[in-house]
Amino acid sequence: MKKLALSLLFIGTSLTIFAQSVEKIKEKNVSRIIKTLTADDMEGRATFSAGIDKAATFIENEFKKIGLQTLEGETSFRQSFSMNRIKPGTATVSLNGTTLPAEKVLVSSDQATLSWTEASGIENIQLASGATFVNRYREILRANKSAIVWVDRQYADAFKRLRDASFRTRMAEKPKATSVVFILSDQIAPSYSITASNSIDQAPLFNVAGMIPGKSKAKEYVVFSAHYDHLGIVKAVEGDSIANGADDDASGTTAVIELAKYYKKLNNNERTLIFVAFTAEEVGGFGSRYFSSKLNPDDVVAMFNIEMIGKESKFGKNNAFITGYERSDFGEILQRNLEGTDFKFYPDPYPSQNLFYRSDNATLAALGVPAHTISTDQIDIDKFYHTVNDELETLDVSNITATIKAIALSSRSIVSGKDAPKRIPKL
Repeated sequence: MKKLALSLLFIGTSLTIFAQSVEKIKEKNVSRIIKTLTADDMEGRATFSAGIDKAATFIENEFKKIGLQTLEGETSFRQSFSMNRIKPGTATVSLNGTTLPAEKVLVSSDQATLSWTEASGIENIQLASGATFVNRYREILRANKSAIVWVDRQYADAFKRLRDASFRTRMAEKPKATSVVFILSDQIAPSYSITASNSIDQAPLFNVAGMIPGKSKAKEYVVFSAHYDHLGIVKAVEGDSIANGADDDASGTTAVIELAKYYKKLNNNERTLIFVAFTAEEVGGFGSRYFSSKLNPDDVVAMFNIEMIGKESKFGKNNAFITGYERSDFGEILQRNLEGTDFKFYPDPYPSQNLFYRSDNATLAALGVPAHTISTDQIDIDKFYHTVNDELETLDVSNITATIKAIALSSRSIVSGKDAPKRIPKL
């Protein structure tokens, strides 16, 4: 009984010490950081924009003031890399000697130039009526085979939507060697000529990352992450064209900065802590993919990815949810560390949204790391998501602050080396 009493006293004292320490996470500073990241002069932090460069500089300066170290092998807080940026150009299709209207041609190609005729030996696929065009469109692209797809005119509306979307600039780590041309035509033409072009260049990207080396388990890593990019300048709504991305994900980036400051002051981490703001999440998760490629996933004990914590969750105040809760005991460990507090972590209440594989935790999770996203967003009813109205004024800064404190408290046994969440089965 005496041992039990001493044990309970130690646990209670430990929680009190940590609870007191998280009170150093101040709402005033949380507000300062998120206000800076969401300012109009950041231009919505779109990938490749001047605004995202400005945001990166701000995060770098915060990491420098905190006293973080750069990652091993890096000379600055910017983890730089490049991707192929593909800007779709023109396409011309001639059937039996007659040039087809441009709106009847949809090209999916990563090649600089494309030139096909009936003599090129390209496979022809006919999508007659009765098929579901959007599903077949995806299946054909996933097959990674060059093809000409002749699409029945009954799919004209879906064809137009996909064609309009196809003109967006996209990125690729390695351009696909295959191309697919969709032609809105009921019949396969016996004679045709197809030409298309893209503009391709190498575009620079950069995560912003720093670390606090561990004391006794320096080769074991705990990652705290969020993405700092957003949509940038979009179609104006009532005169506003800047998608500031306050909740998505300036709120998470603010949490990463505050957690770095908190743990640097605490100075008791046995495992190495990495704090990273990812780029290019909104255009394909390229920042987290590159970051993951530079680590041995077996060395990563856990990943706390923080995405959209700016508003009260569906469970009310002092509550958040964890994606992929059932895939490891990560959430159970966090909740155990919060015993005696008012905060609670719930399993993801939106399984149909597939959120576990829609954020920057996905790459490391696929490699077996207990990598989970923490969020409070009511994604099913969030009318500000991906709009110009995702502004600082729509956020509850006290909710952000409370969630940061909860993450700081709940992560302590993982940071100290006491707990290690179960690994997630690799994909």
